[in-house]
Amino acid sequence: MVALIPTDAEDPAQLRIVLQRALEGGPAVGFGMLAGAPDQVSDGVAAVIATSGSSGIPKRVALSGEALRASAEATAARIGSGRWLLALPAGYVAGLQVLVRSILAGTEPATIDGRFSPRSFAEATLAMLRPSDGPATGIPELFTSLVPAQISTLLDAADDASVRAALQAYRAILVGGQSLPEPLREQAADLGVRLVRTYGSTETSGGCVYDGVPLDTVSVHSVDGEIRIAGPMLAEGYLGDATLTARTFLRDEHGIRWYRTGDLGLVEDGVVRVHGRADNVIVSGGINISLDRVERIVRRIPGLTGAVVVGVEDARWGEASVIVAARGEALRRSEAEQLAHARDAVAEEIGAPARPTRLILVDELELLASGKPDREAIRRAVAALH
Repeated sequence: MVALIPTDAEDPAQLRIVLQRALEGGPAVGFGMLAGAPDQVSDGVAAVIATSGSSGIPKRVALSGEALRASAEATAARIGSGRWLLALPAGYVAGLQVLVRSILAGTEPATIDGRFSPRSFAEATLAMLRPSDGPATGIPELFTSLVPAQISTLLDAADDASVRAALQAYRAILVGGQSLPEPLREQAADLGVRLVRTYGSTETSGGCVYDGVPLDTVSVHSVDGEIRIAGPMLAEGYLGDATLTARTFLRDEHGIRWYRTGDLGLVEDGVVRVHGRADNVIVSGGINISLDRVERIVRRIPGLTGAVVVGVEDARWGEASVIVAARGEALRRSEAEQLAHARDAVAEEIGAPARPTRLILVDELELLASGKPDREAIRRAVAALH
């Protein structure tokens, strides 16, 4: 057994030191630990991350040093190695992996001064490009990891030459946490910004499928419509919950360990296509409707690229979907026209029963610390309006 040391992850420099010790077999690091958490974990565990995703029951995911290293090494093999900018909380797996990749690359991660904004992002990035006072080693390849909301904010500010130059400076910007709306991807490509869509979770030590293609050490297949993942970056399981661990991590007849993602999707010609969460489904008028699929369609509409679609009770249909979007997004049409556009787009692609019933505009969307929409808080707020 090794000690588990809780941390608030506020000092990335100090955390990098503690994490390096954890990767070498020292005390494990615990993020988001609540009262009652054990003070020891099994040998080999390097980090424990408390997570509930955007909705659901809190879980404490135990990650071994081997898993974290395997993920970082597979990423380097796919996109290269260099210097990373930490622009996400280090207490979440995407931010934590920025530190792990930096440790393996022998580099110090750059950080953003204060709150994330186009200006602070540009300043941190351009500082990474300036020659250091040490031995001349050339400008390193730059990488960072962001969520779609951050990408949207940066692209909206790309008329600023410094923001645009900063975006274009990265060899790769990993984008995960939620699906990347197609308009954002196209806008980035037009500006020469190199985005890499990632798919994965805390249970897979972060993203393990890049632009639909699994990393070299990763296997993905679909069983009864559910995506399952195997590879050396899988978590040990859930701390203190053997039942959930056994239900989520399974071994097949060959002894290979698979992670049940809970995501619906398929694998075609080696490309992983994710359709949405198996548990993010409503039954409207007796028809099962994937809110993730509705949301992907809605997000293609200009002005709604950051929208969230949630399900609420409906007196007529049992359940119905509602679009929630921030007023700050540029709407070229009235609210009624925007809703009609969204309803038509959804009806055309997946049928009339899936059409959202309302569009609600808010000052800003509730977000988790990871930058993902807080879907449960948004759903509760919409339900209260009803």
